[in-house]
Amino acid sequence: MKTVVITGASTGIGEATALYLAKHGWCVYAGVRKQADADALRASSEGDIRPLILDVTKQDQVDAAVREVSAALKGETLTGLVNNAGIANMGPLAIQPLDEFKAHFDVNVFGLLRASQAFGPLLGMDPDRTGEPGRIINITSVGGRISSPFLGAYTATKHAVEAMTDSLRRELVIFGIDAIAVGPGSVKTPIWDKAEEANADGAYADSAWSSALKEFEQVMLKGGRDGLPPEQIAKTIEIALEDATPRARYAPVPNKLTNWYVPTLLPKRMLDGVFWKRFGMKKRGK
Repeated sequence: MKTVVITGASTGIGEATALYLAKHGWCVYAGVRKQADADALRASSEGDIRPLILDVTKQDQVDAAVREVSAALKGETLTGLVNNAGIANMGPLAIQPLDEFKAHFDVNVFGLLRASQAFGPLLGMDPDRTGEPGRIINITSVGGRISSPFLGAYTATKHAVEAMTDSLRRELVIFGIDAIAVGPGSVKTPIWDKAEEANADGAYADSAWSSALKEFEQVMLKGGRDGLPPEQIAKTIEIALEDATPRARYAPVPNKLTNWYVPTLLPKRMLDGVFWKRFGMKKRGK
């Protein structure tokens, strides 16, 4: 049986992937933070979904999840771990509270590594397990390659995840475990609505970036509402889990020419100008 653990499965990409894989014959261990989310997933599923109360910032919950999955596997390997849990809050790095910046790393980076280390033995690092080694799928972002203004904390974590994925893949080869990055562009998920709610108190309303940040929020919210359906990302994740010769990185991005290929090829100073013009920012003269 194909088995997978997915973190951050309450909403968005994680939820869609859990439901999609369960429908297509996978046994899915879906990490959620609340019992209500666990109940909702079970009610929505057309397949085998087994929710786990799993906050990746809490070692005790990660350890408990590993014990539960390990017992169910009965000595076999886990097919895949999808590190999807993540947060994103907007704000200018020059004045964003340090605690808020740290929170991004606690979830997006340290949480991902905590889960990867904990589930590593189940994926094949434990030589006593039977079956083919599993794969680690890390959900990164276009922001893992292109740093936009006002998402410095988020994009810093996604750059870190890109590097960690490459390092894990190059290290875990001795166990036969692969590590693959999936970096979506705009996806129809609640993550940017949550970011807007987090900024609803107007923390930056009196800052020099006030008008630019408002414009940026609208662009991100529109992208979140008009982006790819999360089920499309779920399909990409399944390919990354199953393909006999998978890519090291997948980039499911809408309007890929303008949103991915061109920005990644432009010189950084030119890309700076694109961002400044888009969000109405001008360089102060001497």
